[in-house]
Amino acid sequence: MATSRLQSSVIRLVLWLLVINLGIAFGAGLYESRIELPQWISDSSGQIEWKPEEARQADTGVRFWAYVTTGPLTLLMIAGFILVFKSKPAVRKWFLPALVVLLAERLFTFSFFIPTMIGLMDATSGTDPAVIATAVRWERLNYVRHLLSLCAWLLTLKAFVTEYATGKETIRS
Repeated sequence: MATSRLQSSVIRLVLWLLVINLGIAFGAGLYESRIELPQWISDSSGQIEWKPEEARQADTGVRFWAYVTTGPLTLLMIAGFILVFKSKPAVRKWFLPALVVLLAERLFTFSFFIPTMIGLMDATSGTDPAVIATAVRWERLNYVRHLLSLCAWLLTLKAFVTEYATGKETIRS
């Protein structure tokens, strides 16, 4: 009984942290797309230009993302995979798909977004057609990443709600 209560508490903690972290990550991703990215990619007079100096100056990867998603969200996802099969079947039904979607987002981020942005920030010319094509591809695929984050967040919220709805325990005094 004590072990199952401890497991339930740990699962709840991980769900809490995932809900909070995914919400922050999704909102911050939208902010970056709407506020930061237009400063890095400009479309003045029909000519698209990548501005590596502005991207380097903002350096959101090191200043923000490393502390929100790169480390913490990845560790929470791993903890979730360790715990998901110890969760109640009703919770697992939502928790496992949330983790799978989150894994896809993390793999996409580590295999494409981080290395590509590092390359873009190292670019010397913002008018090179190859650099511009890469920046535009990064920008467009970022919407897919937002969608993955949103799906993972909503699925985690459903798992979270289900955990509390199925876990009501009567406390006796």
